[in-house]
Amino acid sequence: MGLRQISGNTPQERLVLESIGRSLVTAAEGINALVARFAEDQELSRSLVDAVELIAKRSGRVVVSGIGKSGHIGRKIAATLASTGTSAYFVHPTEASHGDLGMITSDDLLVLLSWSGETVELGNMLTYAKRFNVPVVSVTSNSASLLARHSAVAVTLPKVRECCPHGLAPTTSAMLQLAVGDALAIALLERRGFSAQDFKIYHPGGKLGSQLLLVQELAHSGEALPLLPLGSPMGEAVIQMSSKGFGVVGITDDTGKLAGVITDGDLRRHMSNDLLLETVDAVMSHNPRVILGTELASAALEFMQAQKVTVLFLVDEAGIPSGILHIHDLLRAGVA
Repeated sequence: MGLRQISGNTPQERLVLESIGRSLVTAAEGINALVARFAEDQELSRSLVDAVELIAKRSGRVVVSGIGKSGHIGRKIAATLASTGTSAYFVHPTEASHGDLGMITSDDLLVLLSWSGETVELGNMLTYAKRFNVPVVSVTSNSASLLARHSAVAVTLPKVRECCPHGLAPTTSAMLQLAVGDALAIALLERRGFSAQDFKIYHPGGKLGSQLLLVQELAHSGEALPLLPLGSPMGEAVIQMSSKGFGVVGITDDTGKLAGVITDGDLRRHMSNDLLLETVDAVMSHNPRVILGTELASAALEFMQAQKVTVLFLVDEAGIPSGILHIHDLLRAGVA
């Protein structure tokens, strides 16, 4: 592949660039091989579908295990499953042989990762699974391996070249295990209809948690709402806009629905000596931009930026205002 020229390329830097380039190409080739096998090999696609169905129908938890790099990948797969609605945890195979097998019940399911399929440390887990009728889903590259033969579902990945020039350090192979694990987790998520609101339950903290807040959780309501009915004098509108601090007032019709809004821009467009003698009907903007309280706060921010507004009224399904949201509320919550 072509080398990117960076300032001050030295022979050593060029060697580093070549190494990185080869590794990225090898990784991409590995993923492409997996995609091609999935598209062409019914055995692989069938095993993945069977794995999803088997996991989805179990009443217990998914117990993931593996040794070495497969173990590290297994921990990540277990974490992804758990965060997307499939109860899962990781058990180290050595610890399993020293008492942690007691954590596994007959209602559970084992997902065992081993590139060779002959990992000795998984032997006791296989024996335990057979004794207590715990189904096993294996992820290997060897369909004839001990692990694959003793699995209810054996997912066989294509043999790929490792990025390591000696073909020893698990790199591309680990990436394929991770890709399949993530694919299973997302397929289970979609099969269960796991929503963004469900996702929020498992991710209440940090940046992700703030983006999953609902608009109604950040909005102002009750007495804080700047609202006036149609026919109100503009003098009252100006007072509402100033006292409530949002720079806007919503105008409601006889049924309580939001009929329009008056903003600072509307005041400037209608500025005259007779402005305060007008009614809100003559000044307000019709078809105000609104949002449902059940929308995600991140969606509200995107909508505000697209519409170039800083304030949104919340309305219910009938169009009746229930709150007001300022872009500063989103910034304070860490949504942006």
